[in-house]
Amino acid sequence: MKLLLDTHVILWSLLAPERLSARAAAELESPRTELWVSPISAWEIALLAERGRLDIDGDPETWPREALLKVPAREAPFTIEIALLSRLVPLPHQDPADRFLAATALAHDLVLLTADSRLLECARIPTLAAA
Repeated sequence: MKLLLDTHVILWSLLAPERLSARAAAELESPRTELWVSPISAWEIALLAERGRLDIDGDPETWPREALLKVPAREAPFTIEIALLSRLVPLPHQDPADRFLAATALAHDLVLLTADSRLLECARIPTLAAA
């Protein structure tokens, strides 16, 4: 399976792995699973740290980079196709990070590992529940 990790899944895997479901934890640990991250997650983590919504040790600019290096994942390219596709994803909200992650999953044929019910309920996006 090829999984795109939602930002909170990245954070949970590093800071609170007990929040992950048994299935999600098993997929993250499986050598058969190909893990992917989006550059949007680095942006989102930096925003959370800057706004004090994520308690980190270190610089909000450096910490996301170092944290993402700890996740054995490939970086999913952020392309013009993804930017445009993000406007067509049938989500009930306009959150840009969610739209970019959903579009990335579609464009790269990835399953989005998330606990976000709004993403899980979107039939067009291949998802796996993380919690």
